[in-house]
Amino acid sequence: MVKPFVPQLVYVEPGALEYSLGRELVAKFREMGIEIRKTTSHNQIRNLPGENDFQRYRIAKSTLVVGVRKTLKFDTSKPSAEYAIPFVTGCMGHCHYCYLQTTMGSKPYIRTYVNIDDIFDAAENYMKERAPEITRFEASCTSDVVGVDHLTHTLKKAIEFFGESKYGKLRFVTKFAHVDHLLNAKHNGRTRFRFSMNDDYIIKNFEPGTSSQDDRIEAAKKVAEAGYPLGFIIAPIYLHDGWKEGYREMFEKLEAQLPKTATKDLTFELIQHRFTKPAKRVIEKNYPMTKLELDESKRKWKWGRYGIGKYVYIDEEQEDIKNTLGNYIKTYFPEAKLEYFT
Repeated sequence: MVKPFVPQLVYVEPGALEYSLGRELVAKFREMGIEIRKTTSHNQIRNLPGENDFQRYRIAKSTLVVGVRKTLKFDTSKPSAEYAIPFVTGCMGHCHYCYLQTTMGSKPYIRTYVNIDDIFDAAENYMKERAPEITRFEASCTSDVVGVDHLTHTLKKAIEFFGESKYGKLRFVTKFAHVDHLLNAKHNGRTRFRFSMNDDYIIKNFEPGTSSQDDRIEAAKKVAEAGYPLGFIIAPIYLHDGWKEGYREMFEKLEAQLPKTATKDLTFELIQHRFTKPAKRVIEKNYPMTKLELDESKRKWKWGRYGIGKYVYIDEEQEDIKNTLGNYIKTYFPEAKLEYFT
């Protein structure tokens, strides 16, 4: 089992100490014997240890920055939600294919924000703008928030905040099984707890530093038993020898282990593997031994957000993915909802 994340190095913005969570975290890390350094800004972490880019990248992924979120204008987060809610930026996982490889650029360290009441106030304003419509907030656009929450409990506070809201709902996705502290949160059914799930080949080859398939399924079972609405994001759907069998085995395990109550309000989101040219360069630099197939000649070019193009599977392969996984969902979870395929 992957152990819960513990940073090797912590940076603290001076302003973070004006918040109770900032002071609590500094006290906690001191007690744990972790080196704490000051930084003027969570965006300006310089002089990370390491003799070369390879070492610095790995040290950055185990570095936590305690900061204040100044930008309280939320990005949109289609198709999963109306808005992205920013509690954490960055991730301690080492998934080879992750889009954070390029969006995080030279800042792959993890940032956690301590001014959570400001973030909740901003969310409240977005809810008021759209009321009486429900506004959904996605907490996982630029991070795996569960991966750090055993230290901060920010997500737990957010679950309870949305549990009491009239017009808001929270959703997030994780590859980590460290969920025990979230099981007694007063969610009132207003948080959809999703797990990123994949076949065993993909988790073992491309998702180092994350929980195993079995551990994720066990965590999903606990979450369902705690009464949360449950969901699975199958991503990235990646074609390899035996992929149909691998995904079928995954669905069989899920069906065998999830409580029947969980299947009444269960969602699936399907996302095919894609990459951009800049992502390919960064992936090959950070993970030079990766088995990830990144051959543009085997892919279809597609325009993405902000005019950035990406390589996806060709149409015939996309149809095969959609039909194969769609049929598995109908077979094993006939009452589940497929939210989208992209």
